[in-house]
Amino acid sequence: MAKPRPRLEKLTLDKDLDKFSLAEEASHHVMRRLAAPGLAALFLILSMGFAASYFTGASGAAVVVAAAAVAGYMAMNIGANDVTNNVGAAVGAKAISMPVALGIAAVFEIAGALIAGRKVTLTIEAGIIDGTQLVGAEGLVWVMLSALISSAIWINIATYSRAPVSTTHSLIGGIIGAGVAAAGLSSVKWWAIAGITASWTISPVLGGVIAALFLAFLKEFVIYRDDKISAARRWMPVVLGVTAGSFTAYVAVFAIDHLAFVPLPTGLSIGGLAGIACYIVSKPWIHRQSEGLENRNQSLRKLFRLPLIFSAALLSFAHGANDVSNAIGPLSAIVSAVDGVISSADSEAPFWVLLIGALGISVGLLLYGPLLIRVVGEEITRLNPMRAFCVALATAVTVLLASALGLPISSTHTAVGAVFGVGFFREWYTRHSQRRLEYVRRKTGQTEFMEKGETNFAEVRRRRLVRRSHFLTIVAAWVITVPVSALLSAFLYLVLSGLFL
Repeated sequence: MAKPRPRLEKLTLDKDLDKFSLAEEASHHVMRRLAAPGLAALFLILSMGFAASYFTGASGAAVVVAAAAVAGYMAMNIGANDVTNNVGAAVGAKAISMPVALGIAAVFEIAGALIAGRKVTLTIEAGIIDGTQLVGAEGLVWVMLSALISSAIWINIATYSRAPVSTTHSLIGGIIGAGVAAAGLSSVKWWAIAGITASWTISPVLGGVIAALFLAFLKEFVIYRDDKISAARRWMPVVLGVTAGSFTAYVAVFAIDHLAFVPLPTGLSIGGLAGIACYIVSKPWIHRQSEGLENRNQSLRKLFRLPLIFSAALLSFAHGANDVSNAIGPLSAIVSAVDGVISSADSEAPFWVLLIGALGISVGLLLYGPLLIRVVGEEITRLNPMRAFCVALATAVTVLLASALGLPISSTHTAVGAVFGVGFFREWYTRHSQRRLEYVRRKTGQTEFMEKGETNFAEVRRRRLVRRSHFLTIVAAWVITVPVSALLSAFLYLVLSGLFL
């Protein structure tokens, strides 16, 4: 009797094919894990190539090339950590997908850094410590390099730990620590630090207040109207027009001031025209989009998706303008110091330095940004497109204003402050708004809405607890960032200066 060899051979072949498939799948998994570090390393090599090609100094080229690599590493960490401030609200509200959000952020981050990033760069470069008190220009080189390395390492650790820390805090703490290690407490410009610290305190409060005001306007004039669609058709073009006008005026007056001088009245006029044009264009679009929609909040959420995308793009521009300084300010100071010049308030960052910062932020957010997007977008509080629009727009307005004034505020503080501002306002509005109480009474028949232990009240209470627990965690991260960066930077300065000075 013949043995069923063909069947055995087939089983053996199937097993071999299964093993091959598993090996191939494991290989693809490993390649995917190595793709991001490989691309990041490629960008660092390109950064060093930029420095080697464009730096024209007679000496110190090796230091500048090394500093360019560290600045590129810092820029990627900024993109990976701070991307949550740009598109987290939009993704959390499910208005746009992750790939679209990252693409929008990347484009506008680069635009903001290259067009409007120079003013804040000057504050980071020359406004923290007094370079003349250091041991010559060479001492300033090692101070700035230590600050870059320490802050980049801390942000990398925070990103891996899913903690949205302030990159601005990290860098300024690093500069202070290395400056004190190099020349003592007198080297730090404490009055300037006091002003910057005040801006850190003001920014989350201001972001929260502005976000609450936007949400109050929408609730009073759109959400709790009997005819929501008609109210949206009337007021949404106004909101979009004001947003576009403010952004255009900022760009005309502040963002391109190094290219052309535009007087404030002229800039405001240009912004007014842009706002009117946006109002005219958006009004028929909103009317078309609202046709056939039911008179309920879910319909309003659909209408707010495009404005939310617009505000996310505006916020990305603002973030690029403000936070690019955290990567290129020290690099610009190093480039000047290698040439024997101590940076001053009149110094200007070279274009190739700005380019490293802009591209690095975009590379970082594209490769590692999704890790923290859900922390701000989903885990702090529940966001829908209307609330997310208020958060993004309030954050953008606050950061743009600070960038125009040359204040390196924390976009993380501002964004999180806006999220909490929306949440706290909702709690207050739920209990005190007569318009909401009357609206709910007509719809549900309840006469004492939210006054008893009903399901709605329990849900609100649950959200409050979530917000406050995240609030404590975030504040703890904010508090520890500056001293950790300062201590690490001081240690690195002592090591580097001992080896090379």
